[in-house]
Amino acid sequence: MSAYLREAWYAAAWSHEIGRSLLSRTIIETPVALYRAESGAVVAIGDSCPHRLVPLSLGRLEGDLVECAYHGLRFDPTGACVHSPHGDGKIPVKMRVPSYPVVERHQLVWVWMGEPAHADASKIPDFSCHDDPELGFVGGMIEMSANYQLITDNLLDLTHADFVHKGILSTPAIPRSRLETIQKGTTVYANRWMPNDEIQPAHAHIWAGHVPGETCDQWAYMRWDAPGHMLLDVGVTKVGAPRTEGVFVYGTDILTPKNATTTYYFWGVTRSYRVDDPAAGEEWKGFVNVAFGTQDKPMLEAQQQALGVRNIDDLGPVLLPCDAGAVRARRVLASLIKEQVSPSPEDPPLAAHRAAVRASANPVKPAL
Repeated sequence: MSAYLREAWYAAAWSHEIGRSLLSRTIIETPVALYRAESGAVVAIGDSCPHRLVPLSLGRLEGDLVECAYHGLRFDPTGACVHSPHGDGKIPVKMRVPSYPVVERHQLVWVWMGEPAHADASKIPDFSCHDDPELGFVGGMIEMSANYQLITDNLLDLTHADFVHKGILSTPAIPRSRLETIQKGTTVYANRWMPNDEIQPAHAHIWAGHVPGETCDQWAYMRWDAPGHMLLDVGVTKVGAPRTEGVFVYGTDILTPKNATTTYYFWGVTRSYRVDDPAAGEEWKGFVNVAFGTQDKPMLEAQQQALGVRNIDDLGPVLLPCDAGAVRARRVLASLIKEQVSPSPEDPPLAAHRAAVRASANPVKPAL
């Protein structure tokens, strides 16, 4: 198995994906079956019947029990086999599957893949913007045939936008802006402040206050928590004006490795404008489909195909200043994996962040 951080929370699904049927997800090469118990609580157990290794997700629910489709063995939410229709019904001691701690938070289902006794819900990074009634939210998931660290590199280096996302996210303001890389605990920030410069096409589209031809102040602050949980605070305002006079978006980028070359990419967009307009959410779905589905995805999958099973760090890539955030995150993650120590997010609560932004006349401070 490839090296993964097991002592961590991983996003397994959006809450709406899980109901009274079995959903299969593979997390760090481990098959997991998810479903809602009759109480509404989410259950996560191993998705491989110990009898003939058939996926339990092919079976069906009998109350809160999962019945294997192959031989009818039934497993409870703790992973124990509690029913066998064969012979005298005696159940071998080893006839059980793992059960994983689950927390449902921020419209996501988080599964702990490490030692169950170490599961600490306070280690889940803050994505409470998803639930903020003053903001509009839309989200989805894209499965990418690329290693999650390659996708992390991409997201922590936004200078690629001027080349990969021409006409959507492109602006020379990004590559010529200064990157500020900060580490607090195991949290890494890659922040860019872009004053008095050319507006991104996407910003011009969503900001009703933009005057064509006018320069503006823009920002893009990325927060990274291991193993691959990112939140981007990005927006635009008039030159010298507070951020409250412009518009901003929180971009959710949560990466869950399926295996060494495949990743579940959970994306979200939380917006400060047209909050109650469903059409704005649909616009973002279309935008993400183009920017990530048809631009980033082919680039990253081609990169993965070129690498094969090799690690890019072992090949001595020639680095640029824009790689500073990605390099820092890789170092933090490598240390956590080596020691199998859970991350310690030190990001300020988003509610406090938003309140400080409202009170500040300076559009660049405070950063995420």
